[in-house]
Formats: sequence, C-alpha cells, structure tokens
Amino acid sequence: MQSELESEIKVQVSKFLEYINPDLPQGMELEYEGFYSRGFFVTKKRYALLEDGNIVVKGLELVRRDWANIAKKTQQNILMAILKDGSPDKAKEIIKNAIKDIKKGQIKMEDLVIHTQITKNLNEYKQIGPHVVAAQKSLSKGRKIERGSIIRYVIVKGKNSISQRAEPLEDIEGKEYDPGYYIENQVIPAVSRIMSSLGYSSDEILELSRDEQQSSLDAFF
Repeated sequence: MQSELESEIKVQVSKFLEYINPDLPQGMELEYEGFYSRGFFVTKKRYALLEDGNIVVKGLELVRRDWANIAKKTQQNILMAILKDGSPDKAKEIIKNAIKDIKKGQIKMEDLVIHTQITKNLNEYKQIGPHVVAAQKSLSKGRKIERGSIIRYVIVKGKNSISQRAEPLEDIEGKEYDPGYYIENQVIPAVSRIMSSLGYSSDEILELSRDEQQSSLDAFF
C-alpha cells in the first residue's frame, strides 16, 4: 500500500512540475527531492523526516559535531520512536532510561566526548568556554594546539565552573564525568527540541528520570 501511494504521489508531482516549471523565472526550477512518510518540524529550518526507514535531519543536535553522542543518540532514538514506530510511549522510556543511565555512571566515555574546533589563537578568546580551557590544558601538556584544531573534552565532577572542569580526552583516565552536566546541558536540551514542540518544558521532561509511577507527561502519552 505504501509503495502504491508513493508511486501515485510521484506521478502527481511529475505532472505538477511539468505544469509549473515553464512559468517560473529563468534559472529557477522545482525538483522532486523525495518521498517522506512522516515528518517532525521544530521550526522551518529544524526538522526530521522519515525516508525509507531512515531519518533525514536538518538543524538538530543529531547532525552537529559539538554535542556529545549521548545527546545525539537519545535525540535520534526518540525521533525514531515517534516517526518510525509511531510510539510516544517508547520515546518516553528512551528519555527516562538515558537519564537514569547517566545518573548511574553507565555511559561509555566515547559517548560523553564533545568535539569543538578552535577558530582563533587561544589568546584571542574573550570568552573562555570549556573548549578553550581544554585546549589550554592540552597545550600545557605539550600538545600542539592551533587555529583549526579539534578539541575533544569531557566535563568532569568538581566544584569549579563547567568551563574549568573541561578535561581533554587524553587526560580523562581516573576522573569521573559530571552526570548533572550531561543531563541538564546535553540530553535535556536535545530532547527538548522535540518535546517542547509538543508543549512540554524541560522541567516536565526531567520528571521522566524520577521514580514516581506517573509523570506529568503521562497526560500526553
């Protein structure tokens, strides 16, 4: 049924293009891009589409290098639950389990690494973010750091600011990641892109990590 529907849509699109393109201004032409069975739009430039069982994403954390894998994987999984499986209940469990695993320290280090490019000389930065601090620490260990370098770092536990707790991946042995940072600054913002479009706040999403039998999101799911 799906293939018949897709074939029919392609025929109709082809007819439409033949009709409209001759009347468009010179140099402008509409093209058929693809058939998407489902889509989720956060904004005009932030969306996810389902094509042949695969997700096509634009503008979301899933396709950005400067977010940890745990945030990107969780976002991808809830998108698949909603778009492919049509299961909001599954999306709820994915968020809940991801947060619980982070709290329990069960996330692999490779899924916590944040990649950020150095775009200036280190002494030119006015705002000293985590990637700059991690770069400075790497430089102090004798590593070559220059404009264009990709800094890989993890936010570890401690009492200092988040930036000061950014540790180069090479120096992470024996240190523990900060669960609070990865929940509040990585996973929650990433999944909130999706859930906020459905009318729910970050605080309501955090309810999923608690032990109550029901959460404030149950009314939606």
